[in-house]
Amino acid sequence: MESSDPSVDRATLLIVVSALSFGSISVLTVLTTSAGVPLLTVMAWRYVLGAVLLGTTARIKQIRSLPRQRIVQLLLIGGVGQALITYLSLHALEYIPVGPLAFLFYTYPAWVALLAAIRRTERLTPIRAFALILALVGVTIMVGAPTEKLNPIGVMLALGSALLYSAYLPALEHVQDGIPALLSTFLLIIGAAISFLVAALFLGELFVPRGAAVWSNIFLLALVSTVIAFSTLIKGLSVLGPVRTAIIATVEPFFTAILGALVLGNQFGAATLIGGVLIAAAVLVIEWSSTRITATA
Repeated sequence: MESSDPSVDRATLLIVVSALSFGSISVLTVLTTSAGVPLLTVMAWRYVLGAVLLGTTARIKQIRSLPRQRIVQLLLIGGVGQALITYLSLHALEYIPVGPLAFLFYTYPAWVALLAAIRRTERLTPIRAFALILALVGVTIMVGAPTEKLNPIGVMLALGSALLYSAYLPALEHVQDGIPALLSTFLLIIGAAISFLVAALFLGELFVPRGAAVWSNIFLLALVSTVIAFSTLIKGLSVLGPVRTAIIATVEPFFTAILGALVLGNQFGAATLIGGVLIAAAVLVIEWSSTRITATA
C-alpha cells in the first residue's frame, strides 16, 4: 500500500508557497516603480526591510556558532548570486519584451536537471523528465514562445539569468545544509541588501520614498516576496533537491499572470489557463513520483 511521506508533502507545499511569494515581485515592483521610485531604490529598501523583519524572528545569536566560511558563502550567494540574477533579468527587459523574457528564464528547470545529471547528484528519471516537459510546455503556452526576431543582447541576458539560477539552486542547497532556514535566509537577505545599497548609493538612487501606498508595496515585497519566499524555498529545497524544486516552482508565472490580471488589469486568456493546468499537472506528477519512491523504499 502506497503512503505519502509527510516531509515530502510539506516540502512540496513550501515550494508552492515560495513560488507564489516570488510571483508577486513583478506586480508589486511595477506598482512601486510606476509611482516614480527607481528600481534600485525599491530593491534596496526591500532587502533592508526584509533583514529587519527577519532580525526580529531569526535567532541571530546563532550566527556566532556557524563556521565563518559558511557565513561568507551565504552572504556571497545573496549579495552576488541573487543580486546578479535580478539585475540580468530586469536589464534584459530593455532589449526584449516580458513574454520572451519569461519563456527564456523559465528554461531553468531544464538546466537544473541537466546540471544535476552531469554532476550525478540527481537522476533524471523518466517520470521527472515527463514532469519537466509538462512544465516547460505549460510555460511556453502561457507566455508564448518567441517567434519574432529578438535582440541577441536581451536573449543572452535572459538565458544568462536562467543559467545562473540553475547553478544558484544547488549551491544554495549545499551551503545552507544543517543551518536553520531563517538564519540562512537572514544571511542571504543581508548579502543582497548590501549589494543593492552599494549600487543605489553609487548611482545616486538611494533615498527615502514618500507615500503610504509606496511603503505598503515595499513592505509586501520585503515580507512576502523576500522573507516568506526565501525561507520557504530553503526549507523545501533541503528536502526535495534542486530538480524537483525547479519543476514545482514553475507555478510562479501562472500566479503572476493571475495577480497581474487582478491588480494591474492584464489580460488572462485561455493560453494562460491551459499553461497553468499543465504546470499543475507537472507538480502532481512530481508529487506522485515522490510518493511511489517513498512507498517502495
